[in-house]
Amino acid sequence: QVESRAQMSMLPRLKPNNFYDLVIEVAIVRPGPIQGDMVHPYLKRRSGQEPVTYPSKDLEAVLGKTLGVPLFQEQAMKIAIVAAGFTPAEADRLRRAMATFRRVGTIDTFRDKMIDGMTARGYERDFAERCFKQIEGFGEYGFPESHAASFALLVYASAWLKCHYPDVFAAALINSQPMGFYAPAQIVRDAREHGVAVCPPDVNRSDWDSTLEPEEGAIRRLHPNHAEMAADIHSTCAIRLGLRQIKGLHEEDARALVAARAARGAGYDSVRDLWLRTQLRTHVLERLADADAFRSLGLDRRGALWAVKGLDGAAGDHDLPLFAASPGGLRQNEPDMALPPMPLGEHVVNDYRFLKLSLKAHPVGFLRQDLDRSGHARCAALAGLRSGTVLKVAGLVLVRQRPGTAKGVIFATLEDESGIANIIVWPKSFERYRPVVLGARFLSVEGRLQNEEGVIHIVAEHLTDLTPLLTRLADGGEKIEPFARCDAVKRPANPADRRANPARAAMPKGRNFH
Repeated sequence: QVESRAQMSMLPRLKPNNFYDLVIEVAIVRPGPIQGDMVHPYLKRRSGQEPVTYPSKDLEAVLGKTLGVPLFQEQAMKIAIVAAGFTPAEADRLRRAMATFRRVGTIDTFRDKMIDGMTARGYERDFAERCFKQIEGFGEYGFPESHAASFALLVYASAWLKCHYPDVFAAALINSQPMGFYAPAQIVRDAREHGVAVCPPDVNRSDWDSTLEPEEGAIRRLHPNHAEMAADIHSTCAIRLGLRQIKGLHEEDARALVAARAARGAGYDSVRDLWLRTQLRTHVLERLADADAFRSLGLDRRGALWAVKGLDGAAGDHDLPLFAASPGGLRQNEPDMALPPMPLGEHVVNDYRFLKLSLKAHPVGFLRQDLDRSGHARCAALAGLRSGTVLKVAGLVLVRQRPGTAKGVIFATLEDESGIANIIVWPKSFERYRPVVLGARFLSVEGRLQNEEGVIHIVAEHLTDLTPLLTRLADGGEKIEPFARCDAVKRPANPADRRANPARAAMPKGRNFH
């Protein structure tokens, strides 16, 4: 209810301090109040910038809880009765018209009666027109007070849980995916910033769902932005990511692995032990190795893949016929190999490919030197800059939003290794950079900083698609050469091809909302 960009921008301005404030928070960021131009007057009155006044004593009883500004459907109906002279039956027809505006369009028939009725009773015509404009907005989407109160209860319960037990909150959200504005990578990042340790999926420690592991006595390291919450956080557990996080792993295979582990009451001591006890096909074990889920056995993903390929009988899945036909098994006679270490950047790319997140490092961190040379600021530094500053930021595109009430404005969220940056793209800029805004996975934005009451945005003026830079994430470290001298490469890989550049394809596309 309050995780959208509009709601998160509203929270620091409204500063809710009791339950009814949450009721208003839920209801105020809706087409009714927005189109009726009720949002800014309410905020000004709440902050003391504007005096709280009422058009009449009768309306004070209707609008007292909302500082003289109508925000709820019930208030619109009461205004029609008290200020415009509607009968209860006419007000009920108005309610029905509000509910069917988009389909039938009958609400316009009440315009003259309401505006004329209010002006005849001494109300300013401007106020009457704004009231009716808000009613038209309710026809698009407005909240009755009772609905807002129900959702506010969910907001309060969720916020309480997130504040005091961020480990429980994050684990539950991850297990409920797909849902919400934010992907598991952002949920994990937020949990870690609140001092919660997050552990990767592992064949010996993970269930299908993400679980909590006791971590008594561990030192909680909070992000500086959340340091003041240290006394409020009561979490004592780490989150163990579940096997459900592994892309392409079927639930029945994961549950078979967990059941076989529990049946003996002991973990697996080798890839072969897991294979024999679970009877899983080797392509399932390969997927576990791709996800780097054998760390408790002392194997990284490259070593685990090598071990899976060396299993006796693996020819039944997808082995070469040479091994399948060889008497005595050539595999047993093959000497141990010292595999070159996989570069950290390549590990991160594969984490995103198979887990949609990485606990090892953030992709943008590998490109920071280039970004520093080109004058890009870190997202975490934005809070310390003055409003109006012209700057550049770059990051992975997490979310794009184009609300119907925003008149074509695009809101985007970028993430680098230090935090997030919220971007505003006005319609003219969007038309100029449409392919970049909609298609980039790694985006550079140059624009002007806006900082209003702690709500920070960058108004985009120039946008650049930096997605090709992601192909360099796996640079560094010794590579395994796939071709021998005798191999002929008739069709060299195209650098733009996703198979040639898995780093580019692995990074998130960003979630789009309208």
